Amino acid sequence: MRDFAAIILAAGKGTRMKSDLHKVLHPIAGRAMLDHLMASVDELGAARQVVVVGAGRDQIERAVEGRAETCLQEPQLGTGHAVQQAEGLLEGFDGDVIVLYGDVPFVRAETMRAMLDRLNAPDAPAVVVLGFEPEDPLAYGRIIADDDGAIIKMVEYKDADEGERACHLCNSGLMAAKASDLFSLLARVGNDNAQGEYYLPDIVNIAIGDGRACAVVITDEPDEVAGINSRSELARVEARWQAARRERAMADGATMIAPATVFFCWDTKIGRDVTIEPHVVFGPGVEIADKVRIRAYCHIEGATIASGAAVGPFARLRPGAVMEEGSFVGNFVEMKKAVLGKGAKASHLSYLGDATVGAGANIGAGTITCNYDGYFKYQTHIGERAFIGSNSALVAPVNIGSDAIVAAGSTVSRDVAAGELRMVRAEQLVKPGWADRFHDAMKKKKETAKKES
Repeated sequence: MRDFAAIILAAGKGTRMKSDLHKVLHPIAGRAMLDHLMASVDELGAARQVVVVGAGRDQIERAVEGRAETCLQEPQLGTGHAVQQAEGLLEGFDGDVIVLYGDVPFVRAETMRAMLDRLNAPDAPAVVVLGFEPEDPLAYGRIIADDDGAIIKMVEYKDADEGERACHLCNSGLMAAKASDLFSLLARVGNDNAQGEYYLPDIVNIAIGDGRACAVVITDEPDEVAGINSRSELARVEARWQAARRERAMADGATMIAPATVFFCWDTKIGRDVTIEPHVVFGPGVEIADKVRIRAYCHIEGATIASGAAVGPFARLRPGAVMEEGSFVGNFVEMKKAVLGKGAKASHLSYLGDATVGAGANIGAGTITCNYDGYFKYQTHIGERAFIGSNSALVAPVNIGSDAIVAAGSTVSRDVAAGELRMVRAEQLVKPGWADRFHDAMKKKKETAKKES
C-alpha cells in the first residue's frame, strides 16, 4: 500500500455537548473518541496524521502532542475549508490522503484500507467516498451510483428529488484522494450556498464534471460511521460498544451472569473460564488470566489478576494492584500498588496500599497499611505465611517477616522478625464492680432530673 496521510477534522465547537471538554475528547469505554480513531489510523500505518483544530485547540493539541501535527481552521467555513488548512503541512507529500472526522471514532482500519485500495484500482478514481445504508436514511446526503460503485452524482437531501431520496445509499462524509487531486479540487470549491461555506463533498461533483471517475465503498457496519454530537448520542454509542464487547467476552470463553450490568474498558483483557458476576466495572489497564472469579459489585482498574484468583464481592482494585495465582480478596477490600502473593488472602474490610504480601499470608479483617504521612508514600512488606490479626495497623515503612504473627488490634511501627509474635496493646485495667456503681449513679441522676422538670 502506498504511503498515506490522515486528515482528522476536529475544529467544531461541539455546542450540543454543552461541555468545557472538547467534543472529540469525551470518552467511550474509557478512551477519548479521538484516540479510538487515531488507534485505527495507527493500525493501518499512516505516514502522517494531521488534526485540524479550532475551538478548544489547546485541549486537542495537548491530547495529540507527539502523535500528530495540528493546523488551525479559523474562521470555520465548512468541511472543505477545514481540509484545505492541512495543505501547508502536507506540502511535498505525494501519497494518498484519507479525510476522517474526530467525532466519528469507530471507523475500522480495514474500512480505511478498502477505501485506499479502491483509490489505487486500475480505473484510478479521483475521489473515493465511504457510503453506508442505514435502516432510516433520514436527511443524510445521498450517493447516486451505478451497480459497479461508480458515482453518478452526490446530492444533499434538501436538494434531492423524490427518486434520489428513495436511494438509501448515504454519504458518511469520509473520503480518500491522492494529495495532488484533493487540494487542486478543493481550490475550485465555491461557497454559493445558504451557509456560505465550502463543502468537502463538492469535490466529487467537480471531478465528475471534469470527466473523471469517482467511486463509493460501502461499509457493511453502518454503526462505524455514526457521528456523535450530543450526550445522548454518546451514551447510545457507549451502549452499542459495551454490548458488542460483552458478546465478544462470552464468545471468548467468559461467563457473565448478568451481562448488561458489566462494563468493560477499551483495553480490558480477559482469559478463558473467567466468571463475572453482576455489577462489575472495569477501568483502564486490567488483565485477567484464566479461571478467575469476579464477584458482584467490584471496581477494577489498572490491575493484574493471575489464574485461579478470586475478587469480591464489593472489592476495589486500583492501579498497580497485582493478585498472584490463587490469591483472594473479599468484600470491602481495597488494593493500590500492592502485590498479593500466591495463595495469600485478605478476606474482608482491609486496605493494602504500597504493599507486598508474601505467598500464603493471611490479612485479618480491618487491617490497614498506613502508607502515607501527608507528604510521602512508604512500603509495607509482609513475608510468606505471615498472619496479620484483625484490626491491625501496619505503619510503613515496616517489614513483617515470614511466619510472623501480628496479634489482633496491634499498631506495628517497627519491623517484626521472621517467626516472631508482635502484640502491641495497652495493659488491661480491671475494676470489679465499677460498672454497677456507674449505672446506679446515672439512673439516680436521671430520675432526679425528671422530677425537677
